[in-house]
Amino acid sequence: MSEPAIKPRPQFRNLGLSDLLTYRQPPAALSSILHRISGALLFLALPVILVPLFAQSVQSPATFAAMQSWVANPFCKIILLVLMWGYFHHFCAGIRYLTLDLHIGNAREPSQRSGALVLGIGLALTVVFGLKLFGVW
Repeated sequence: MSEPAIKPRPQFRNLGLSDLLTYRQPPAALSSILHRISGALLFLALPVILVPLFAQSVQSPATFAAMQSWVANPFCKIILLVLMWGYFHHFCAGIRYLTLDLHIGNAREPSQRSGALVLGIGLALTVVFGLKLFGVW
């Protein structure tokens, strides 16, 4: 009888701080991480930015005009662009997770494809609405 082949044990090494910049996450993992970040961003921006803007816009025509001049500032537009990305990504990733909860696309390949699709659609919607925000059309 022959001796059974002894397989070497796999070695798992922790990532160092310098490795984090070069480590490439799969699209599904990146989508998941960004889903959490966008949710936290929207949650924290709600009482600080979104509710005061809405309250000022519906208070009176004078406050609406003041809000319009404030939103015309390029720095404010960049903040609104980031919030738009957060909303679009969070919405698309939420739909992805609802389909995963229905056991649709749970295998590795469809999951990676849907993660990449979420990233692409979120960025595409942000670009389209960002162009409208900055007055390209």
